Amino acid sequence: MATAIINQPLNDTQIFLLQTFSQIKSVQEKNDIQSMLLNYYQNRVDIQAGAVHLSDKKIEEILNSHYRTPYK
Repeated sequence: MATAIINQPLNDTQIFLLQTFSQIKSVQEKNDIQSMLLNYYQNRVDIQAGAVHLSDKKIEEILNSHYRTPYK
């Protein structure tokens, strides 16, 4: 499957990140920034997941269910 590439100007966040990343001088700095970004998004997911309020019983039900498309 071909992926369409759309030429759009970079937004402010993308420019900021490119300028920041251009200052990285070592693998350790890259790893630190990568870890920081992953922690940020993990915290966001945790907050959103906390708002769902699923019971342990409902989580087990979801984990053990099969949502496959029935074929004839």
